[in-house]
Amino acid sequence: MADRVTVIGWDGSPLTAAAGAALSAATLVAGAAHHLALPEVPATAERIRLGSIDLAARRIAGHRGSAVVLADGDPGFFGVVRNLRAPEHGLEVEVVPAVSAVATAFARAGMPWEDAQIVVAHPRTLRRAVNVCRAHHKVAVLTSPGAGPAELALLLEGVHRTFVICEELGTAREQVTVVTSDKAADHVWRDPNVVIVIGGGPEQQSTGTGSWIAGRHPQGVRGWALPSDAYPGSATDPEGESGEGESPGLRAAQLARLGPRTGDLVWDIGSGSGALAVEAAGFGAAVLAVDSDPDACARTTAAARAFGVQLQVVQGRAPHVLERLPEPDVVRIGGGGVPVVTAVADRRPERIVTHASTRDEAEALGAALAENGYTVECALLQSVELDTAAWSERERTVVFLLSALRSDLAP
Repeated sequence: MADRVTVIGWDGSPLTAAAGAALSAATLVAGAAHHLALPEVPATAERIRLGSIDLAARRIAGHRGSAVVLADGDPGFFGVVRNLRAPEHGLEVEVVPAVSAVATAFARAGMPWEDAQIVVAHPRTLRRAVNVCRAHHKVAVLTSPGAGPAELALLLEGVHRTFVICEELGTAREQVTVVTSDKAADHVWRDPNVVIVIGGGPEQQSTGTGSWIAGRHPQGVRGWALPSDAYPGSATDPEGESGEGESPGLRAAQLARLGPRTGDLVWDIGSGSGALAVEAAGFGAAVLAVDSDPDACARTTAAARAFGVQLQVVQGRAPHVLERLPEPDVVRIGGGGVPVVTAVADRRPERIVTHASTRDEAEALGAALAENGYTVECALLQSVELDTAAWSERERTVVFLLSALRSDLAP
């Protein structure tokens, strides 16, 4: 094992005394091409181009001498430190940090960033990074080849955002460009870059006590599966949450089985009052709320605004409107019967929940899900609302809840 392993962050500024001392004593230096070209790298040191971090770690583990790893920005922030410290390599490292690329990008933009979401986009995770951009007002995206500003913009089609694109930060070729997301796909961008994605709602405002937590700030109404009258327009909606399809008890069970989370895209088909869509968005997921009724779409938009969450409302009739929507992770179906269930199953989301008012309807929906490769569970839910003044029954609802898990994911 190397006698000493030092990881040095480099942000384009001159090396600190500690970094310079470690580098001058190095007998092995690993880094990207522009790191290995630094004049401070000893001429006699063995050089390793960082491609595979695991391969470099094995080389370092077998080296006898002092090893230095050079990395852009802060190497402890989505950087090489985690890989080098992995148990299979057994490396203990000293870290000389630098300003992270994310901090530099927000500084160039002159923006605060304690309220930002931060994601790494690779081709395999690009869709999830885009879902975070759909769901949140301010997101910093650390990009990679094949998952850069153009690809982000293409997957955000129909969602307006502002891109602050920071190319080659810390170098002589550094450039910061501000464009709307619909224009970003028309340009070739240089790597590496950070994209700050802004829009979809008001920026987080500081309170009298100031911010106290980074990322998503807990705020607004406490709890979920809120009562009907918590949502704008529900009191004047003749259908609204009066039907069993949107009762708070059923909504709670649906959300529990869907498990929406950050990085997911949720389809809420038949959004009605917007209650489930808003609460799914409150968990950090991106949400597409679909309804054929323009009044329902307006109610969903108003509910999202009232609760301060981001979601996209799509007016159209399922199943036809679903053909042009991006791939979902989990789906709630509020109506439409077997044709809609089959169309959703064809898109292969992880989980699907729906409901039925009769056993015959539940059997038909369950059979359609099973035939399309889903493991299905069904529960009969009964809810009785009591008037606590007289402890008498006020309202009773009975509904069949179907939840389906894609069979290749079932235990």
